[in-house]
Amino acid sequence: MKTHILGYPRIGSKRELKKACEQYWSGKISTDELKKVGADIKNYNWNLQKEAGIDLVTTNDFSYYDQVLDMTLTVNAIPEKYKNLDFKSELDLYFAMARGHQKNNIDVPAMEMTKWFDTNYHYIVPEFKKEQKFNLFSTKVIDEFQEAKKQGIITKPVLIGSVSYLLLGKEKEEGFHRIDLITNLLPVYFEILNQLEKAGAEWIQFDEPFLALDLTDKEKTVIAETYTAIQEKFPKLKIIVATYFEGLQDNLKLAINLPVNTLHIDLVRYPNQLQEVLENAPKNLSISLGIVDGRNVWKNDYQQSLSTIQKAVDMLGKDRVLISTSCSSLHVPCDLENENNEDILTSEIKNWLAFAKQKVNEVVTLKQLFLDDNTENNKKVVAENREAIESKKTSSLINNPEVKYRVTTISDDDAKRKSPFSSRKIIQNKALNLPLYPTTTIGSFPQTKEVRSWRSKFKKEEISQKEYEDLLKKETEKAIRWQEEIDIDVLVHGEFERNDMVEYFGEKLNGFVFTKFGWVQSYGSRCVKPPIIFGDISRPNPMTVKWTSYAQSLTPKLVKGMLTGPVTILQWSFVRNDQERSVTCNQIALAIRDEVKDLENVGIKIIQIDEPAIREGLPLRKSDWQRYLKWAINAFKISSSGINDETQIHTHMCYSEFNDIIQNIADMDADVITIECSRSQMELLDAFADFNYPNEIGPGVYDIHSPRVPNKDEMVLLLNKAKKVIPKELLWVNPDCGLKTRGWDETKKALTEMVTAAKTLREKTVSNTI
Repeated sequence: MKTHILGYPRIGSKRELKKACEQYWSGKISTDELKKVGADIKNYNWNLQKEAGIDLVTTNDFSYYDQVLDMTLTVNAIPEKYKNLDFKSELDLYFAMARGHQKNNIDVPAMEMTKWFDTNYHYIVPEFKKEQKFNLFSTKVIDEFQEAKKQGIITKPVLIGSVSYLLLGKEKEEGFHRIDLITNLLPVYFEILNQLEKAGAEWIQFDEPFLALDLTDKEKTVIAETYTAIQEKFPKLKIIVATYFEGLQDNLKLAINLPVNTLHIDLVRYPNQLQEVLENAPKNLSISLGIVDGRNVWKNDYQQSLSTIQKAVDMLGKDRVLISTSCSSLHVPCDLENENNEDILTSEIKNWLAFAKQKVNEVVTLKQLFLDDNTENNKKVVAENREAIESKKTSSLINNPEVKYRVTTISDDDAKRKSPFSSRKIIQNKALNLPLYPTTTIGSFPQTKEVRSWRSKFKKEEISQKEYEDLLKKETEKAIRWQEEIDIDVLVHGEFERNDMVEYFGEKLNGFVFTKFGWVQSYGSRCVKPPIIFGDISRPNPMTVKWTSYAQSLTPKLVKGMLTGPVTILQWSFVRNDQERSVTCNQIALAIRDEVKDLENVGIKIIQIDEPAIREGLPLRKSDWQRYLKWAINAFKISSSGINDETQIHTHMCYSEFNDIIQNIADMDADVITIECSRSQMELLDAFADFNYPNEIGPGVYDIHSPRVPNKDEMVLLLNKAKKVIPKELLWVNPDCGLKTRGWDETKKALTEMVTAAKTLREKTVSNTI
């Protein structure tokens, strides 16, 4: 019986990689200094696994930005626009693909980015052309194996499987399907495996998450042929094919008959697949049990997991069972041991939790308990675990009868606006009096080191609440005056009082708890600290009214109220696992509904309820979509209804494909939807055009995830593309997303160009009319 994990967080327990990357991008440290930070994190992760007793230590789960981009560089699927440019190093080329580059006479945009399945992690989308050629360009996976080997650790390298890698990408030419490129791609994988085998690798993990998704017959055939070819060329390598985030379902027969050593299955997200897998597994196939949750922070229930292990061993024998995390631990914080502040995380709730380091220990402990559960120490471990699990179930912190009752009394009318959009639009046009192509931003403005230092000093009680709020008021007023200066139509207050779009609300809601170092990578150097939902949720006091109404008092222009929607708060939190997610979501929706009403009551006429996670939350199997969409869309409507027709509701979504859920997006009935569109060059708008989307749309005209500043002409070009598919009367002009992570210099330049672009279009419209 062997133990392994599918991957470990790469940001460092104190976000060392984030800080080093940002220092490198700003020119404050050298390439060697950045690589030293990366090497330290890798060494720590490998030795942590080794010292804990993990049998198969994982390598190549580290990345400076994104594991899919790593694979793109490895197989040289580098788009032409980045080739033959004068980058000083492979690392600079890599970062240019991820972030864009605008320096030293080089001006290239970033590659497209989208969500990694149903997580809040973002990956860089590979781009493929017909007859695409591949070759081994980056030897990162081999180099990291050798690095660990020098320390005496023979590791299990992990690679994105060739089929999943192709399916994660996008065709940039017509007339072919990317799966057809497998013939050209597979020889590069062979070369990688050949070098790894020569270096001494025995085990290789191929991540094939698409095996848990809906596949075409052709894709299934390609998967079978791919692993047959690998087995024929490398019969001595022990191949693990890892699936996660869903069950195999109709792909089960395909998966268990692949000619590989081990199949990994996710028994946290889809426990019901175990019996069928065990009954049908060939005699030469081992099964890796993903029983420690790699997606959530709750402590493993040893009693339940040991029962699962026993079931597998009874049917397969110990030698054919591996114990593992359900997926990579990339999605959880690094180390619970860092959480030592009782004021932030109480010992009672901490006792219910396990982060990545603790999950490594849980994997090892489960093996030890199973092989010898009669020692006094092991009995004590099981008893303590059972006590923690039971204490969570019975804690008085969990349940609030008033909240539970309010959810049960939700009616259909609670999810309806008073009038249809066609009527509301007439009323809102009169009340708001906005020009054609109205300009706005998505909400946040740059949070400088100075702003962050104020928050830190306030938390440390180095400055008083009045001093802190006076500083925030000055910063808010500066933002308002600057927006007035460049003539943005609908202003925002900048959100300087907020740490994160979910964390901020969680801190003001009952039923949430927080951590000090519970950081998780969202993309690149962007890390978030998801709140933990442990109990019933309610809003004790208004959350945003104070700062929004203050900003509105400074200007005669319209100021948007900015809220995060219930589905996004749910998706971007670690959610309690003792009740249906839909119930928890409705609790959040009622809290947001109360906030919307309060904002309207103080005179805020436009309120944005961000829901970037609606698409992300879709089940991976289409057959499960409508059940999820029914409660998710309804939760948004509960939060946004109950107000007057003249109050305009906006929502924002980013990095999603909308074609297959466009009817559901329309069902949200937001007056205005703003979406990410610039990286895809307005391709995402086709879904709205084909559907004849009835409400107003703000397609993002520049990419805020890149430091590159686009010019007015680029934005006019994008808006002209948008005009071809969306009536001009319905178009808004805005960036792709919030501007919190950007610097003020680039923000001011970009937004000035954006306003100029909108005015250019207005002038052309007027002249064409004349």
